[in-house]
Amino acid sequence: MSGKCEICEKTTTFGRHIRYNHGGSWERRAQKKSRTFKPNLQVTTIYVGGVARQARLCTRCLRSLYKTKG
Repeated sequence: MSGKCEICEKTTTFGRHIRYNHGGSWERRAQKKSRTFKPNLQVTTIYVGGVARQARLCTRCLRSLYKTKG
């Protein structure tokens, strides 16, 4: 199973974690570590063409899928 949303194809992204969040010159010398941001994937049942199937969706797509226009 891949860590990817089946609708929007959101995957793991990479960023930086800066320790010692102080201002001034110390912020430029602070330790910077790499970290990952993983999507919040949920296994859910969706209906495609009247047929039920399991899908891994991120919570943003899951909210949009069940949202109805007023």
